[in-house]
Amino acid sequence: MSRDGAKTVGSLIDLFEQKSFAILFVLLLGVSALPLPTGGATHVFEIIAMLLALELIAGRDQIWLPQRWRGLQLAGEKRERFLGALMKLIRWLERLSRPRLRFLFHRRLTNVVFGVLVIAGSLGAFLAPPFSGLDTLPSLGVVLLSLGVLLEDFLVVVVALVIAAAGVVLEVVLGRAAIHGVGSLF
Repeated sequence: MSRDGAKTVGSLIDLFEQKSFAILFVLLLGVSALPLPTGGATHVFEIIAMLLALELIAGRDQIWLPQRWRGLQLAGEKRERFLGALMKLIRWLERLSRPRLRFLFHRRLTNVVFGVLVIAGSLGAFLAPPFSGLDTLPSLGVVLLSLGVLLEDFLVVVVALVIAAAGVVLEVVLGRAAIHGVGSLF
């Protein structure tokens, strides 16, 4: 990723510059976007994504991370397998995607809206009950939203918003049903 070949979070940020926010959102929420119950193990990633989104809302062009986090390695068998699968998804989406409404991207207001939507989707994933798998759709929405921003394709952004909203609605509906079901037992 970097000139010296180091595969670290910092080198990824340096490589993608202004688009590094979107890349990190994809990496952070990519695991919880998989249709596997995580048992709350991904909550740390969701919190970090929300903090980075706050940086975006505050108007930062460059990501600030503690030096220790910038040095985190992206290498390793499991990480490289995950990154490989992620790259396949990005390449597939690139083939289907094309720039749509490109003028909307990379503006101050658009970055604020992007940050708010990332916080909303990350919060939706964070509040999903553990081991329910309900964090998948809000996380997938944030991943697709980030890819839409990377590819500057408004259609991908719209699809992402529909998926994230469906995930949050599903959480609310199933949560109400569970509460009603438990309440009827007593």
